[in-house]
Amino acid sequence: MTALLTRPSPDPVESLRPPTDREATLLGRPMPSDRLRGWVVTIVLGLVAAITRFQNLGFPTDKGTPIFDEKHYVPQAWQMLRNGGFEDNAGYELVVHPPLAKQLISLGEWMFGYDGWGWRFSSAVAGTIIVVLTVRAARRLTRSTLLGGIAGILVVCDGVLFLQSRMGMLDIFIALFSFAAFACLLVDRDQVRQRLAVAVREGWADESPWGPRLGFRWWRFASGVCVGLTFAVKWSGLYYMAFFGLLVVGLDVAARRAAGVPRPWLGTLRRDVLPALWAMVALPIIIYLASWWSWFASESATDRHYTEIKDIAPGFWGWVPAGLRSLGDYSMNVLHFHETLLTPKNDPHPWESKPWTWPMGLRPMLYYYESGTSTCGSTDCVQATMLIGTPATWWLAGPMIGWGLWRWVFRFDWRYAVVLVGYFAGYLPWFTNIDRQMYFFYATPMAPFLALGLTLALGQILGSARRGFERRGTGLLVVALYVGLVVANFAWLWPILNGDTISGAHWQAELWLPSWR
Repeated sequence: MTALLTRPSPDPVESLRPPTDREATLLGRPMPSDRLRGWVVTIVLGLVAAITRFQNLGFPTDKGTPIFDEKHYVPQAWQMLRNGGFEDNAGYELVVHPPLAKQLISLGEWMFGYDGWGWRFSSAVAGTIIVVLTVRAARRLTRSTLLGGIAGILVVCDGVLFLQSRMGMLDIFIALFSFAAFACLLVDRDQVRQRLAVAVREGWADESPWGPRLGFRWWRFASGVCVGLTFAVKWSGLYYMAFFGLLVVGLDVAARRAAGVPRPWLGTLRRDVLPALWAMVALPIIIYLASWWSWFASESATDRHYTEIKDIAPGFWGWVPAGLRSLGDYSMNVLHFHETLLTPKNDPHPWESKPWTWPMGLRPMLYYYESGTSTCGSTDCVQATMLIGTPATWWLAGPMIGWGLWRWVFRFDWRYAVVLVGYFAGYLPWFTNIDRQMYFFYATPMAPFLALGLTLALGQILGSARRGFERRGTGLLVVALYVGLVVANFAWLWPILNGDTISGAHWQAELWLPSWR
């Protein structure tokens, strides 16, 4: 009785608050129930992407030879096809990237021969898959099939992704594998929360201060595989390893906190960090080394026996097999090449750009230009392909980043957080060496994340159906007008993205900014 009398009375404010539901917090909004419609939208947009990417794929060429930086990678891929997966031309020492993307390019050359179709086929496939992945990732992020379809339209109509899908270069493969790694992490996040929701429902989520073990996470494993494939295309995959590794840890902490784990940070460190290091660091490194399989198996690949030829004393590294030591020394030479690839002060490349111009695409790249014909009804016809980000999307990058950061920091909106992590993983590392030669095509992996960020903002403009017919109708009108503007903008740029024959006056009309010239 005394205890009852001395027990403090309940806080009247607390008694008015609804009870918290950890399980509902963990699960959030369910995925939309229209699975069939979701796949129909995905397939239709995938087909549209395939049609636009594959049409007239063999044009342009430089009198039957590759154009622009295709001249580096296409012959290397042809060497690989001849040799069984490795380059061996000792007179062609500019072999400064891992082999995977060139091996993929060689598959198209194997199927269609050494022509534009052959060396661009794999890029077009990669560009089509990016559209499909974007639709699925946006649908999962927003829990809306409509917004997933809108994101798909934005990437179909993106000039950067479109043209890079039609070039025998490496960057579209970076975009594919890095975005696939991101998409896998989205599924992993939902799966982790579903497992924790079961623990909450059954009452054992907080039996340990560290929280429950989550078992083997196949989607995190798949993400690590994709990061490894990114690394096996270019060394910039290392940055995705770091950014996505930190993202995994942050998502795990948030999930354990939502489940009511007493010590979510320590729980994540104890339960999740080591498996995450395995999946997001060790596994990608293993896959990277495995991508050199044909190089290791050869006797004549470029610098295969570098340590023996140069008679380099192994020293401390004597316990490492000679092949790995040769790869290490070869890699140090490649690193030196990249570190010293600086912009000549008195003779910069005419289309070079620095990363602060990339979000808005202020300095595009001219890949091909031919003039002097009269097949367009004028005396000064032009055929050109220029890498330009569709202004209706790229010119909104600054507002998207600002709004996303505000939603992340002040509203704890995890959706903007994960999108910005993916965007910055492809952007911020380029500021580490400003003097290095850089070009706009390095921004290719940023494009799908830009589309996702804009889609999240469009979802807020669209509003919820519960907010009334008038509000929803107004939001739908604004979103429809914007998407129509993106499609129209892409259609206007089509001639200089596709290499169509146009008049000189039309060519000048396509160049909106002085920096585009």
